[in-house]
Amino acid sequence: MNISSHDKQRIIAETFTARFGDRKHKIMVRSPGRINLIGEHTDYNEGFVLPAAIDRAIWFAVAPRGDEEFHFVAADLHDEFACSQNAIRKSSKAWPNYLLGVLEQIKKSGHELRGCEVVFGGDVPIGAGLSSSAAIEAGFAFALNTIFALGFEGLQLVRLAQKAENEFVGVQCGIMDQFVNIFGQEKKVLRLDCRTLEYEYFPFEHDEVCFVLCDTGVSRRLSSSEYNVRRGQCETGVAVLRRHQATIQSLRDVNLALLDQYKNELEPIVYQRCAYVVRENARVLSACETLLRGDLQTFGALMFESHAGLRDQYEVSCRELDVLVELARDIPGVLGARMMGAGFGGCTLNLVEKNRLAHFEEVVHAEYQRSTGRKARTHVVQPSAGTACALQ
Repeated sequence: MNISSHDKQRIIAETFTARFGDRKHKIMVRSPGRINLIGEHTDYNEGFVLPAAIDRAIWFAVAPRGDEEFHFVAADLHDEFACSQNAIRKSSKAWPNYLLGVLEQIKKSGHELRGCEVVFGGDVPIGAGLSSSAAIEAGFAFALNTIFALGFEGLQLVRLAQKAENEFVGVQCGIMDQFVNIFGQEKKVLRLDCRTLEYEYFPFEHDEVCFVLCDTGVSRRLSSSEYNVRRGQCETGVAVLRRHQATIQSLRDVNLALLDQYKNELEPIVYQRCAYVVRENARVLSACETLLRGDLQTFGALMFESHAGLRDQYEVSCRELDVLVELARDIPGVLGARMMGAGFGGCTLNLVEKNRLAHFEEVVHAEYQRSTGRKARTHVVQPSAGTACALQ
């Protein structure tokens, strides 16, 4: 059963009242998940990405306490955790660490905190590549910044939430997830320059289409080790090119003509990886132009091109992802599809006409199971606003 956003907010508020009572200074915060429309494996090459905050979110109810204790309730997990701000250490449970990492970063910044009571939960699917972890971190940082008037600006909150995941949780994520969580806007996508952190909004005011995530059910076991291999191959390519042009800092500074000029000095596999990144950066810029024109057909074609590059050049896809994309290609009303995320499992992102949505889901569920023996889960999402306080 799908629960509306308003109902989820009400459930979190009621859970807070049942656990902690009716608190005068309680605030409610909505912190969204995200999708990345195009621009995969470009972030660590100082390139461009095109994410959007979505209408799936984590909700927080937060109120200050009169002491230094923090009491957390994970409503969806029916679990609790408590600690003092003077004894912040990694938990053996996974979920508290996303919150504890934020507390640690705020303390490192020199701010003193009072304790607080926190209830959170939402409808961002866990493990589906929608960045539920960033929604928890950035949403909690935003809530503390609001309730204790800490004075952090948006980009400071982004960096704080990213550091919480890097340094406390121990996941070396980039900055995209937290960035679009804080800066996302309703019916817009955000092009982020991963070198300068400059960003620009592009319209996505198309009520006739929606984005559908199709979850392969395949865990991304290889993604971390192969991620490091791909990153190393890109760095190797840059090192070779830099011998000829000292101004080259990353693949962001390279075009295909330059890459081809020194192709014979690159191992074939290194050339292949670098060529994908250069082309994907160009696709992001082209995709933004199509959105300005309102040309969703061309935008969808770029999504299919992106997947082909990830499959054939960067080689981070898997059979299940490829099956889903090829299924989507043949279903009427599908404008584009590609794998989303690190690869080797996870989800595909599909741009689908709403009047064909029911048929799309029916075909995907039936044909994916027939082809792979697995069940695909689907999640329908739309671009939405970033983290903000909600009316109570």
